Amino acid sequence: MGAIVICEDPSLKSKVVFSCQACGHQSPRWLGRCPDCGGWNTMKEERQAATGKGRPADLKTAQAKATPIAEIEVVGEDRRLTHIGEFDRVLGGGVIPGAVILIGGDPGIGKTTLLLQALPRLATKEAPVLYVSGEESPRQIKMRGQRLGIEHPHLLILAETSLELILKAVQEVRPVAVVVDSIQTVYTEQITSAPGSISQVQEVAGQLMWFAKRAGVPVFIIGHVTKEGAIAGPRLLEHIVDTVLYFEGDKGHSYRILRAVKNRFGSTNEIGVFEMKDTGLEEVNNPSELFLAERSQRSAGSVVVSSLEGTRPILVELQALVSSTSYAMPKRMANGVELNRVSLLLAVMEKRLGVHLSGQDVYVNVVGGMHIDEPAIDVGIVAAVASSLRDIPIEPGFLMLGEIGLGGEVRAVSQAEARIREAAKMGFKRCLLPERNLTKLDPIEGMELIGIQEVREALDVVLA
Repeated sequence: MGAIVICEDPSLKSKVVFSCQACGHQSPRWLGRCPDCGGWNTMKEERQAATGKGRPADLKTAQAKATPIAEIEVVGEDRRLTHIGEFDRVLGGGVIPGAVILIGGDPGIGKTTLLLQALPRLATKEAPVLYVSGEESPRQIKMRGQRLGIEHPHLLILAETSLELILKAVQEVRPVAVVVDSIQTVYTEQITSAPGSISQVQEVAGQLMWFAKRAGVPVFIIGHVTKEGAIAGPRLLEHIVDTVLYFEGDKGHSYRILRAVKNRFGSTNEIGVFEMKDTGLEEVNNPSELFLAERSQRSAGSVVVSSLEGTRPILVELQALVSSTSYAMPKRMANGVELNRVSLLLAVMEKRLGVHLSGQDVYVNVVGGMHIDEPAIDVGIVAAVASSLRDIPIEPGFLMLGEIGLGGEVRAVSQAEARIREAAKMGFKRCLLPERNLTKLDPIEGMELIGIQEVREALDVVLA
């Protein structure tokens, strides 16, 4: 009896690769350390089909044609408003048709709640919105919708994890917007690796992007985050999408901050502030009042600074605590500001002001969970540290602005007038600002402006 020969189609074979779960680098063999990002034990085995098409299967769309740039018509951006002011602000004024928006955040921070509240406002009688859930059943989402007061007839729920079935349902429903929750649970049959793997996340995101651009339908993608707070999966995922939003906040506090770290259709400096309540997320129109609500009036080491988030100035409380230590290496800790910036300012204080901090632990904190990375708060940091060191409270109605150079000089800041007017609305009476800004400002009613050129002058004024 002759041997039975089985002929296999080489195109049906799947190849084995090892992908880095941190950066997506692929290698034909296992490596202990990723040669691209340097991560240890991040290479995982995955199987990839050799016949991936790179586009959604059976998706009927018009074939794209090359067009001379001179013949392309430029029309105004047809943005769709969610009528949630803080959300629209971060997006750049609304949702662009065909945009792919990635939203990341810690579990339970409010990503699903925000989209469930925004989706019904995009729906119309002719065009519904589709919410695809790969983690919760329709009944679970219904229960959450009842708690949020969402009973919109044109909000459709689909519990599915297969990308091919999701796109088939999209073609039947023809929604005006789609939400995928979450991308780590969705898989495509073109790749044999498990859902949530690097190759699956990358391929699913690519196909969703291809669909959104061809169909002109905005797609919201919810992504899990790692322990470090970054969106899980390869960094390429953030490069594929048009907008990347991070939902930040402490579960112990009721407020949440929505921040854009990438936006092809708007600014990345805007933030949205929300307050989590039993009935869902409620936008905060005056964040300064929220962040200063629990401020102590006579506390050493506490000052108020102004952070410019996009076009909106926000007043926040900055606290410093200086305490003596018996250890040879004093501690330097910062929350909400860059630690290296704090260390630089402490060195300026020692060199230019003669303040000895070598035997002191220094802690700096921005109240409310805000993160400020602009140098306009330098004077506030120095004043707070000096106030705590000398145990002298700073006048409650004082606002401080100014960047400090290595020579101890105080440099001008941008949009000083907008910052000061915001403080005047909040009842502040005095403002310490760089002399260069003062010469360019007109008098502001109800606000005493004090110009300074050196950091020593600032301490003489606030700690007199």
